[in-house]
Amino acid sequence: MFITGASRGIGLAIALRAARDGANIAIAAKTETPHPKLAGTIHTAAEAIGRVGGRALPLAVDIRDEVLVAEALAKTAAHFGGIDIVVNNASAISLTPVAQTDIKRFDLMHQVNARGTFVVSKLAIPYLAKAANPHILMLSPPLDMKAKWFAPHTAYSMAKFGMSMVVLGLAGELRAQGVAVNALWPRTLIATAAVQNLLGGEAMMRRARKPEIVADAACAVFSKSAREFTGNFLIDDTFLGQNGVTDFERYRVDPTQELAYDFFVPDDIAPP
Repeated sequence: MFITGASRGIGLAIALRAARDGANIAIAAKTETPHPKLAGTIHTAAEAIGRVGGRALPLAVDIRDEVLVAEALAKTAAHFGGIDIVVNNASAISLTPVAQTDIKRFDLMHQVNARGTFVVSKLAIPYLAKAANPHILMLSPPLDMKAKWFAPHTAYSMAKFGMSMVVLGLAGELRAQGVAVNALWPRTLIATAAVQNLLGGEAMMRRARKPEIVADAACAVFSKSAREFTGNFLIDDTFLGQNGVTDFERYRVDPTQELAYDFFVPDDIAPP
């Protein structure tokens, strides 16, 4: 597995869950040395994967740089003998209306979210085409084109929906080759550094679910036949419910708090 942004948060949770199932993980992320506000580096992630019995390859990668991405994918394939799964998790966020959006932040979000996802996916295709059950998974929302999802933070919404547009197009492009391309998005806030630092701090963290719910849903996607399960825009709890999960209380950070819902969840995708 090649996972972008796997040094912390949802990316690391997916890596740990997959490692427990025996997956080898390439950690493709920027953080090599400790950050004052963001826990985790590619090296601490590799150590955590090792502790659960997995094998990890820490790679310092800025997905805005296509040369670094190409080198990282080549190193992963050489080290593990191929690439079966790519997870486009790395993302940048800035929740500002248009008038208050700095153009540098606009550019960063589009370079990381939409362009970075496009670059990683494009360069991974030759490796995935050789795999027995190849999957590309984007951590991005369903394409629910409503003003309410754009008006508060147009630049961020454009960048996240850009990731989902890659899913829509690439799923169709790679269908005949048997490479699955799907999107996964959480119904609720997930307890990550983004929520802690940008979306309300500790109070909102207590109203979130743990990253493990997204990790469990991701691994359920990877267990599907790539030739039969592609082009889907999934909400974590609905998808898990469709696959036999009935206990969602274990994913709550604080069971006494009302859950806070995430952006971009369509009204017509009912909870389990």
